[in-house]
Amino acid sequence: MADKKDKPEMAVNINLDTTPILYTDNVFMTANEDGIVFNVGQKVGPSNQVRVVARFGMSRNHAKKFLKEINNLLALTEGSKQTGKEKN
Repeated sequence: MADKKDKPEMAVNINLDTTPILYTDNVFMTANEDGIVFNVGQKVGPSNQVRVVARFGMSRNHAKKFLKEINNLLALTEGSKQTGKEKN
């Protein structure tokens, strides 16, 4: 497998008018031998209802890479930012 350093940078374009950030406070996951599916939800007001706002799925191999990258990102940013400003 090629090292990340060997991969060229990817240019990502996002249309901010049609690609909103969907906040989640609930994630429901299901998995089988082929892959994993995430149902991302938002709590509806003070009720016990959750509205699914996005769904995505991936292979088990991709899910393992996804988990590793999330762990790296959290470790890298842990304690370094608070409300978008550097801590003193």
